[in-house]
Amino acid sequence: MHNTSSFSIEDDHKQEELVYHSTVRLPEVQMKDDGLYECHVGIIDKTSRNKVILDSGSIILTVIVPPKSISVVAADSPAPFSRYEAQNFTLVCIVTGAKPAPVVNFKRDGELINVVSTAQSTSSVEDQSKKLPPAKTKSRNVAGLWSPQALGTRDIDDTKIQKSQPLQEHEGNAARLGQDGPDDGLQDGERDGSEPKPTTEVIPETVVSREFPRWVQSSDPLYYFRHKKQAASDGTMEVRAMLTWSLNPQLDNEAMFSCEVNHPALSMPMQAEVTLAAPRGPKLSMTPSHAKVEDTVHMAVQGFQLGPSTSDVFPEPMFTWSRVGGRLLDGSEEFVGRELVLERVPAELNGSMFRCTAQNPLGSTDTHTRLIVFENPRLKKEKQHFIAINSAGSLGCVTLIFMFTLQSLACELT
Repeated sequence: MHNTSSFSIEDDHKQEELVYHSTVRLPEVQMKDDGLYECHVGIIDKTSRNKVILDSGSIILTVIVPPKSISVVAADSPAPFSRYEAQNFTLVCIVTGAKPAPVVNFKRDGELINVVSTAQSTSSVEDQSKKLPPAKTKSRNVAGLWSPQALGTRDIDDTKIQKSQPLQEHEGNAARLGQDGPDDGLQDGERDGSEPKPTTEVIPETVVSREFPRWVQSSDPLYYFRHKKQAASDGTMEVRAMLTWSLNPQLDNEAMFSCEVNHPALSMPMQAEVTLAAPRGPKLSMTPSHAKVEDTVHMAVQGFQLGPSTSDVFPEPMFTWSRVGGRLLDGSEEFVGRELVLERVPAELNGSMFRCTAQNPLGSTDTHTRLIVFENPRLKKEKQHFIAINSAGSLGCVTLIFMFTLQSLACELT
């Protein structure tokens, strides 16, 4: 605090005035310095020795704090891939340590996304995801998320393709040839002598590969945006901004989404980026590399550790282990996790093939590894040692009997 004073004299009344200047300086502003500041002006009554307040003034100091961290995560991750049903996908941008709350925008490949705002809510991300309209695959809804399905209806088995209506009509007309009179098989123009009308060749539908989704989407989906704010104990705000749309694996794979944060304490926006990518074939490691009978074998996915993912695949894949042509060692059909542990492997697992499936909402891929189990010399030595002990005991018994017989014969001879 620094005080100064100065004098001024008015010419008209020859009055002398004393002007006081009081300054409070905060060299390093902290969050605790935020608030109301007051200045009181008064005098000391010489008679009563009490302070008399003559006037006062106040000012509010607002301390702004830039965001400390910004990150983009996928809600409900890891999640499986579905070839037969469209899925809603949600990106969550988390901004912490800011005051006041920042403004968050989403971009796709550097272009600002036009979003449909929804009402704010204090519920969790999972609860808000349930409030969104479900993904549709058969008809176009009011919001225009989906385009009509162009292909004919299909059974669950893609090899059983139901024929489209034009193809059914074409086959029906062919079946009626020779049944409608003497002019059967003639086109409309041939009956009246005019030129025949051109016809369009009907091409039958082909079998659709299982690697592609069965549903047809619009290339311009609607993006739903919502956010919530929460005050932290230190007075800053945490903002969670959520972007939800109906995922299209063909178009959204390799698309870059960025979360842009604007704040008055920033000279330029902060930004966090993620690139959506389907998982590639995971690389597997096996420990020990030469497994023996009764060893504990660890099969793990390389590039992934317990905790945050170190891979460039986003969102984080879900790994499922299974044994080709049989069950796992514990009797289950599959195991979900980054590492499969086989305890005390028996010799019967020698040559078994294990499959690791990596999948996220953008796609799925498999990697196989074969388990080779070698003989365990330690177990073989223990078995031989056990047999040798039994054999020594048997020979000892025979020797005793033989010696007893010789003694008996010697007594008889004497």
